[in-house]
Amino acid sequence: MGWSKKELATRVATDLEDGWFVNLGIGLPTLVADVIPKGKEIILHSENGLLGLGPKPMPGNEDMDLVNAGKEPITLQPGGSFFSQSESFAMIRGGHLDAAILGAFQVSINGDLASWKLPSATLGRVGGAMDLTVGSKRVFLCMQHCTNNGGPKIVEECSYPLTASRCVDRIYTNLAVIDVTKSGLVVKEMAPGVTFQEVQNYTAAPLTLEHLQNSETI
Repeated sequence: MGWSKKELATRVATDLEDGWFVNLGIGLPTLVADVIPKGKEIILHSENGLLGLGPKPMPGNEDMDLVNAGKEPITLQPGGSFFSQSESFAMIRGGHLDAAILGAFQVSINGDLASWKLPSATLGRVGGAMDLTVGSKRVFLCMQHCTNNGGPKIVEECSYPLTASRCVDRIYTNLAVIDVTKSGLVVKEMAPGVTFQEVQNYTAAPLTLEHLQNSETI
């Protein structure tokens, strides 16, 4: 139902503004690198010390010395650069990233984010997510609307360990685009063929609907 993973990544990419410095989290967010609109300069950042990431390499052209934070092979755009991880986190903590696009296990009505550990897991690594959520000017989530078991990821209150509180600005899922506002969660757009009631049915927090209607195209 709703957008495919590539369509979802494309929907996120359309909202990135020319000249932005953007960090892509592990998982679904990495697909955004493959669908940056032509003519728009988005400088992608990886916390392991890279600036200027490009799309994933063609099969057979992978260089395992050139990987993102999730250890996936990537390419580097002309003018891209390498630097130490300490310099990378200085960029993050210094407020130089215009946006961080992250995945999530749960997100609350207040924009609390849980993204690093499931309650059933004995181990977990928060990685750079705590720094990214606090240091970035905007935090966007790119995720499936529901868990693999069909449960809601958008909830009134997170039951998983938090990455950061009140940090999320916008949620992109395969069903809808939802803003986190002071007055609650506002649905700005729905995927083609998806109704507001369907989005609400799969969400464990109250939603309100903005005036925008279902998108016709990606």
